[in-house]
Amino acid sequence: MSMAERIAGYLFLAIAASVVACGEGQRTDESAAGAEDGMVGVYTVNYPLQYFAEKIGGEYVDVQFPAPSDVDPAYWQPDAETIAAYQSADLILLNGASYAQWVDLTTLPSSKLVNTSEPYEDRYIELEDVVTHSHGPEGEHAHGDLAFTTWLDPTLAIEQARAIQQALAAARPEHATAFQQNFESLERELTTLDGRLEQAFARVPDRALVTSHPVYQYMTRRYGLDARSVHFEPGEYPDADGWRGLEGITAEHPAVYMLWEGEPEERTAAQLEGMGLAVVVFDPCGHKPAQGDYISVMKMNVRSVEAALRR
Repeated sequence: MSMAERIAGYLFLAIAASVVACGEGQRTDESAAGAEDGMVGVYTVNYPLQYFAEKIGGEYVDVQFPAPSDVDPAYWQPDAETIAAYQSADLILLNGASYAQWVDLTTLPSSKLVNTSEPYEDRYIELEDVVTHSHGPEGEHAHGDLAFTTWLDPTLAIEQARAIQQALAAARPEHATAFQQNFESLERELTTLDGRLEQAFARVPDRALVTSHPVYQYMTRRYGLDARSVHFEPGEYPDADGWRGLEGITAEHPAVYMLWEGEPEERTAAQLEGMGLAVVVFDPCGHKPAQGDYISVMKMNVRSVEAALRR
């Protein structure tokens, strides 16, 4: 090795050491600030987990869910800066059931990961027919081998909330009592929601439904419903193949109600009405709503179902 090469090597090591030292100093300062305010820094992969963590953690948590509002969080791909923010959190709340697959392709500290649906992994719903399709900024995607909107079954949402309560209590034992009390309050709300949904869906004729998207599996299983799915988007008029597929379903499936993630176009709703299908909007609430919160959206969903069944 020449003298010039050795000098270049020394300079590189010196610069690298300086960068690491600066980074360690910065992390030390950040850690001291976190210890001083006592808040648990939490990052989540969807909005329901953010809501549960905020309700349970109260003033002792700082919860972040950084996915853009125009992207489905299930298929979102965070950039390097955002991933670094996740890595620096105290806790990273995962939904499990193949939700947010970017997590499997990224190095995140295992000690910080909380798979909130782990307690009921044996009750995951496997999908028989995986269809690849495209919509929104996230582009082409498939709905995976497992159904992942677990929180639409309130009894499973309670288990996810309990996993969050336990993780927060482990992170800040001094606030365990507050976390437990807040969890019990949320549990009561979710139990009430479950009861109202059970009563509403009990009146669905033949327990038969059609859904505009394959995202309601845990909910329909919970309430004993027989649901068949298509891939219709609220802001798009279905093509001829889509309508033929729906006609094929209704020819053998006695559904008179169709669940939608959002309000469909007027001409879509009119054509569905002509087929004998009433539109029922039921927002899965995977993303933070423009107004209200998780519970208020779910209550609105209940009212939507109740109103449809009174017609």
